[in-house]
Amino acid sequence: MIDGLPYKHVGAVKPGGIVCVCDHASNFVPEDVPLGIPASLLETHIAVDIGAGGIAARMARRHGIPAHMAQVSRLVIDLHREEDHPHVVPTESDGHLIPGNIGANVEARVRDYHRPYHEALAKCLDAARPELIISLHSFTPKLESGGEQRPWQVGLLYNEDDRAARHAIRLFREEGLNVGDNEPYSGKQLNATMNRHAEAHGRPYCAIEIRNDLISTRADQSRWAAMVADVCGRVALALD
Repeated sequence: MIDGLPYKHVGAVKPGGIVCVCDHASNFVPEDVPLGIPASLLETHIAVDIGAGGIAARMARRHGIPAHMAQVSRLVIDLHREEDHPHVVPTESDGHLIPGNIGANVEARVRDYHRPYHEALAKCLDAARPELIISLHSFTPKLESGGEQRPWQVGLLYNEDDRAARHAIRLFREEGLNVGDNEPYSGKQLNATMNRHAEAHGRPYCAIEIRNDLISTRADQSRWAAMVADVCGRVALALD
């Protein structure tokens, strides 16, 4: 982690612009957090949103959309859960047991990682006064633990505020994509970061999920960064 912080900022915040939040950008596990899993699992979707961090960084560096990005794996602390959520420190993910998290000091992890991440994000957004927030994630084409193949290439999630999502769904469909409307899962059940930092403040947002087999390479991440930046720029204009 840079400077020992559970987050980093990429790009300069310009008040009134678009900002990006990437809760699952990293697969980093601190040395003092023994998860007890094979190292190979840290390269999979249970540890990190594959490709999402690369897209967020490219949007910051090439498209003027600064990013607030996690620097710790979701297996250490899930920053996209409420502090008191039963799975904020997961003991299982997609059929894989995380033995090192059984009996873990949850409060210590919340104190060391979750609170600093969200406190810094709150300050960033207060300073930015963004016209639109992008919450960027990726999803696996099919869960190992079962379920159907997920056909969507990109999904827009929302809870109560679907202002921006409605425009984004239409615009991504105009790109010829199979777009999920609150798929592959519903923001009405899982929307913690945007509930706290967007809906609670009346800030419009696009919670975007991209299927991770489409964004595994740098070239794909660059292409999607350009498309997401373009779509969200047009969403922001439509909201004016």
